[in-house]
Amino acid sequence: MSKEKLLLWTLAAINFIHIVDFMILMPLGPQLMRIFEISPQEFGLLVSSYTFSAGVSSFFGAFLLDRFDRKKILLWVYVGFTVSTLGCALSPSYPVLLIARILSGLFGGLTSALILAIIGDVIPDSRRGRAMGLVMAAFSVASVLGVPLGLFLASLSDWHTPFFILTGLSIISLGMIIRFIPSISDHLGQEVERPRPLLVIRRVTSNPNQMRAITLSVMMMFGQFMIIPFLSPYTVANVGFTELQLTYIYMAGGAFTIFTSPWVGKLSDKYGKVKVFTVFMLLNIIPIAIITHLGVTPIPFVLMVSTMFFVTSNGRYVPAAAIVTGTANPENRGSFLSFNSAVQQMATGLASLIAGIIIGESATGELTNFNVVGYIAIACSLICIPLVRRVKIVS
Repeated sequence: MSKEKLLLWTLAAINFIHIVDFMILMPLGPQLMRIFEISPQEFGLLVSSYTFSAGVSSFFGAFLLDRFDRKKILLWVYVGFTVSTLGCALSPSYPVLLIARILSGLFGGLTSALILAIIGDVIPDSRRGRAMGLVMAAFSVASVLGVPLGLFLASLSDWHTPFFILTGLSIISLGMIIRFIPSISDHLGQEVERPRPLLVIRRVTSNPNQMRAITLSVMMMFGQFMIIPFLSPYTVANVGFTELQLTYIYMAGGAFTIFTSPWVGKLSDKYGKVKVFTVFMLLNIIPIAIITHLGVTPIPFVLMVSTMFFVTSNGRYVPAAAIVTGTANPENRGSFLSFNSAVQQMATGLASLIAGIIIGESATGELTNFNVVGYIAIACSLICIPLVRRVKIVS
């Protein structure tokens, strides 16, 4: 296997663990709400606390990432992430888990920007779509293997188990980083004087193209993460699934996206990233509209709609990630992507928090106003289509 493929597989493994760590809390929602006796609003805070802290760390990381070797900073970040994940596994109560999730977010928030920066530094634009497709396939593997297995083990024991397993996998991935990711420091020689924090902010905010890319990221997060955190609680409370049956949703969606993610990357390189993004964004609106209006529904139909949701959500993200990455020059890429990741994480947390405020709970335990959340998500998704056409790739 070539060094480039080993590097990409290592990044995919890191992305897999990071995504499972973030995603596992959402399908565990029904169990956590029952065990800790918390409301949809408190659960929304639990989800958004991770993304808000990830946004804060990504923001300050924007001033530091381009000052160091990519490999060294990734190692430090991932050690902190591993220790914080162990803290989640050992949490005995809701307040302690909330604190542990905040700490996990502080370290986990930097990994996405580092992964994209490394791909941008090592992989040329002509192959970047395929590289993104491979690394982003980790979302699919997380869905089809990580999350369902975590849910299954949690149903057999308790919710702590998935976090213990993630801690072990994080230790293994640290070894992969040491062995397969080379020193990446070419960007250090492309700018003699590293910019001050205010200069980094000014440089991004004064660049109309990069601001359009950041706005695109924000709208995409609102279009997706007003739905995802409450998909599992809604499916249990309103659609009639058991907590164990939730694994079917993630297994089916992940199984399909394992194959579609690399395929979408190839389509992006062949037919154009904007065109492929537009098609999948339009298709994504269909399952959002259906999912947020479901009542008690047969399992096969729910799986068909939820699978379409995962496939189209992932399909729009692959070309979008390649487009956003290409809006910055190599010497500023780490700073820009970390700044973008910070805003993106904040948008994700805000979307979850707003959805938690809108969604209510009836006397019978059903969740209400999920359809309203769906309308907002669709509106944000539609805004992305004209916006992406105005974002230009410069490198």
